[in-house]
Amino acid sequence: MKGLFVVTVASEKGGVGKTTIATNLAVYLKALNENLPVTIASFDNHFSVDQMFALGPRSEGTVADLLAEKWNDQAVRFGQYGVQYIPSERRLIPPHKPSEWLRKRLAGLGLEGILILDTRPILDWFTEAALLAADLVLAPVKDRASLINAGALRKVLDDHGRTASLWLVPSLVDARSRLNGEVRVHEFLRFAAAERDYQVVDTQINKSPKVESLASGFSSRIPSVLTHARGTIVHGQFRELAEFVLAKYMDSSRSERPESVSSGLSEGPHLAGKRLVAECPVCCQNSLSGSGHFYFELRSRRSGWLHPGCLADQFDGFELFSFDLSDGLVAMVIDGPGLLEIEPRLSLHLFDASGDLVVTESCSLSEEGGVGALVEAMLGRPLHQAYHELILVCFDQADILQQVSPEGRSAWRGVRRKVLRELRLAGLF
Repeated sequence: MKGLFVVTVASEKGGVGKTTIATNLAVYLKALNENLPVTIASFDNHFSVDQMFALGPRSEGTVADLLAEKWNDQAVRFGQYGVQYIPSERRLIPPHKPSEWLRKRLAGLGLEGILILDTRPILDWFTEAALLAADLVLAPVKDRASLINAGALRKVLDDHGRTASLWLVPSLVDARSRLNGEVRVHEFLRFAAAERDYQVVDTQINKSPKVESLASGFSSRIPSVLTHARGTIVHGQFRELAEFVLAKYMDSSRSERPESVSSGLSEGPHLAGKRLVAECPVCCQNSLSGSGHFYFELRSRRSGWLHPGCLADQFDGFELFSFDLSDGLVAMVIDGPGLLEIEPRLSLHLFDASGDLVVTESCSLSEEGGVGALVEAMLGRPLHQAYHELILVCFDQADILQQVSPEGRSAWRGVRRKVLRELRLAGLF
């Protein structure tokens, strides 16, 4: 086991499911990989961690030992579900040290695997220290207010060059609720987050009366979703969230890619936290060299390049491609089966170099192979799992090294935001 991977669950707004996510994520991580050490601690004083994981009498060591001059390794206790936990503390006093100190402290404790830090619903020393100590920050958002509050977390991370670690998690989502009778709440959260250039985890945690009741029974013990709510949709969502975290953990411990694969693209800060695909989604050959058509999937932020010939072959029969696409952009809107089990459809919207909509064309994606297979490859998941997705494809054959440069990424963000605004104003996404 190499080093320690720290996951911080944080939100400046209370009531967004932060502790539910932190505690159940620990259980699911351990269930998915029983050989992986998983430890959880909380800087809040509600003792939910203890109520879910404690076995036997309370020990003398607590989370306060993380901040003490001398580390008490007996503070780490073996708990329920095979998860290690550090007992909570009623009153925590911040040390007279900068918040960046905690990251160095955790690195020197000898812990391995994944450490999950639950935080307070305020941006104090403890929350800021947990943010800066994290390799991955999960910020639950359930409404506009919590989405706006996420800006404070991003500001802390941005000031220390760690913005790429932040991922939003739509939480306590009522799948039936709609805004203005049309837009679902989770659709709004994803769109608004993408418009603000946030990374959003490719799943959500739904609101569930069954899950909510787990922490409100007569017993002092809080059961997990895994053992007491397997029949809910939330069970599958927590599994997906845990798989996402495991993938991040594996990426962090994976050895550096050989040059023959990366084609000169180093895994530097400009790619941190991005889901870069090394192969063309049509021919499955390496596409990280020379020039190509850059594509970007909004929901998961998956990106890569298509070989020019491969793209032309796939869309040869579309009328839209009779237009001059040399410096334009095509927005591919996929309406998948999702919750409504509708026939999947694809809408193509051509934008010129200035970001103005030129023409629109639609087709069905029900047939196997062809464009449907391309869409699945670009999404990175089966078409039947798609709901309301967006893929942007640039038709200027930009040099790849230029595309991933700071200047190229800045220009791309500007274009992306304008296209998203145009699609939204036209009611196309």
